[in-house]
Amino acid sequence: MQDDFISTEHFLIGLCQEQQGLVVRLFREFNIEIEKVYRALQKIRGGHRVQDENAEQKYQSLGRYTTDLTNLASRGKLDPVTGRENEISRVIQTLIRRTKNNPVLIGGPGVGKTAIAEALAQKIVKNDVPKVLKNKKILALDMGALIAGSKFRGEFEERLKAVMDEIKSSNGEVILFIDELHTVVGAGSAEGAIDASNLMKPALSRGELQCMGATTEAEYKKYIEKDGALERRFQPVIINEPPNELAVEMLTSLKPRLEEHHNVKIENNSLNAAVKLGQRYISGRLLPDKAVDLIDETSARLRIENKEDDINLDISEKQQEVSDLKQQEYEASKSEDYKLADELKEKRKKIEQELKDVKLESKETKKIILRPEDIATTVSLWTGIPVNNLLNDESKKLMEIEQHLHKRVIGQNNAVKSISDALRRSRAGLKDPSKPIGSFLFMGPTGVGKTELAKALSEFMFDDESNMIRVDMSEYIEKHSVSRLIGSPPGYVGFDEGGQLTESVRRRPYRVILFDEIEKAHPDIFNILLQILDDGRLTDGHGRTVDFTNTIIIMTSNLITADNITNNFGFVQNLSDKEAVKQRSSIDKALKNSFRPEFINRIDEIIVFEKLNKDELKLITDIIIKDIQIRLDEKNIQIDLSEKAKELLINEGYDEEFGARPLKRLIQRKIENEISSMIISKEISKNDSLKINVKSGKLDFKKQNTKSKSKTTSS
Repeated sequence: MQDDFISTEHFLIGLCQEQQGLVVRLFREFNIEIEKVYRALQKIRGGHRVQDENAEQKYQSLGRYTTDLTNLASRGKLDPVTGRENEISRVIQTLIRRTKNNPVLIGGPGVGKTAIAEALAQKIVKNDVPKVLKNKKILALDMGALIAGSKFRGEFEERLKAVMDEIKSSNGEVILFIDELHTVVGAGSAEGAIDASNLMKPALSRGELQCMGATTEAEYKKYIEKDGALERRFQPVIINEPPNELAVEMLTSLKPRLEEHHNVKIENNSLNAAVKLGQRYISGRLLPDKAVDLIDETSARLRIENKEDDINLDISEKQQEVSDLKQQEYEASKSEDYKLADELKEKRKKIEQELKDVKLESKETKKIILRPEDIATTVSLWTGIPVNNLLNDESKKLMEIEQHLHKRVIGQNNAVKSISDALRRSRAGLKDPSKPIGSFLFMGPTGVGKTELAKALSEFMFDDESNMIRVDMSEYIEKHSVSRLIGSPPGYVGFDEGGQLTESVRRRPYRVILFDEIEKAHPDIFNILLQILDDGRLTDGHGRTVDFTNTIIIMTSNLITADNITNNFGFVQNLSDKEAVKQRSSIDKALKNSFRPEFINRIDEIIVFEKLNKDELKLITDIIIKDIQIRLDEKNIQIDLSEKAKELLINEGYDEEFGARPLKRLIQRKIENEISSMIISKEISKNDSLKINVKSGKLDFKKQNTKSKSKTTSS
């Protein structure tokens, strides 16, 4: 057998060559000839020679380091694959070519590359392939098992060589499938050694090894294309993300398996919801993977919430208890302990009745149904978007955006209407799909509600204003600060951390982004904003494209002062009188002096905020006082501000140039500080009420409880 070491099979051959003894008699009795023993040994060894002390480890290498996909398909262990007929046909065409018959499936993560290999295995099992592919086996190589435990130099190469030798000896019956094909480049290599790809090249070129791979486009370019000799041995087959309709078909084929596993009933419209909501709100992942994950996780959540698993466990425990009692009852009767036997019998009957009741409850427990709103809840858990914003009942809420925003933003009707119209266009499906939901430049003097409107919009969309990304552009006045937004380029400090803006949007793509005081930013920042405003995307320092099409971009500017504008004027209003024309000219001049034309041209709407009048300041005062009251509610303290006190605060706090901020500071100084002192000095406590009025031109604080006490503040 041309071996270098003695192995167990040599002892067997030696016994076969004996002329007398027990072995010879047995061989003659069962008609076993020495030639048959030779053939059996050769088949077991697979053509391997014993060249070292551990040669047996090389036998059956395919069974040890690969998974037989055709075997799994024949046992019904693989999921059904639908809608990839063209791609599977392309793979089959490549496999039956005379040369370069090694297809490599190239596509994004989650599009179903591995599923195509499994689909081919299922077709082979069903004999739904050309004659040349019938009886072939598809074996998936486990690269991890091949490398694991290879402690010494040459051990990995030895294992791979054993796998390749077995494939060669199969006479073309094996197709080796390598998922993540790029891992063969560099696998097992050490200083002075060759890697897996170089070991495979000769066999691939001679046609002794037929291989099918799968990898992503980026990894194919990075690892395979760089090695021209390896690349030319493979034929790329591009696997694209399926359209929504095809993704629904794929989910429909998986639906029975998911229902069986989770014991739920999945409605057909839930499959549509998974695809639709996944495409709209989950960026950075591809169909059908993200839709399958949505259905799978939602089913798991509903299964946990359902009591059926607990009931089944209870039935199993009671059945075991009944069985144990029967055995104990039998043993008691056998030992003639009839009193104990009667007690066990009564206990058994009681548990049998409980078991009957539990089984009845199990029958009444309906199989839980997975509905579209359950999918929406899962998307909400993943993205942070409130669940009621994902469902169809948001239409009423969308028609009332103005009323919601005006709860926090007083006046500024033109600005509120422009924002509301942009949101309605987006929800109606009329917005440009390649651009953000809306992009706005808020201009006007300080303190008129520009930033407040952005916060109110974030609260409307997410029920929480903290979901807004606020970028203070005064921090980005230097040229190098651009890297803080998109991440440092390769080779620079901070490259691994990513950009503050791109990472925030990539993790949660449905957000309001506020660029505060945009005029202070470095000119290079505007180059980034051009890309966001025009294409709805931005490439970060890692080369990843971040999607901004589900964001609302708001930029604020204080270029226009209170002297530049008059009340009741907006950028889109009638400019018939001389004053309006003069004002428009002043605004245009301010814009041209500060921003480039291509930047201005990409903004959806430039909104000029109006100055606040005294009536509007009165409403703002009510909002500020209401906010103070919310904080005092924790202490059960009530405050009541009289109309005269409001007038006094407005007269003292009104400043045309600085807007509402001086009023807010005045209320903080005159009211919040005074109430804080009274709480700390215990002049007021829980369940007290405080009346704030005017006395002798000053605010007067009067405690209204069992004992009234008055305190007047100094101006």
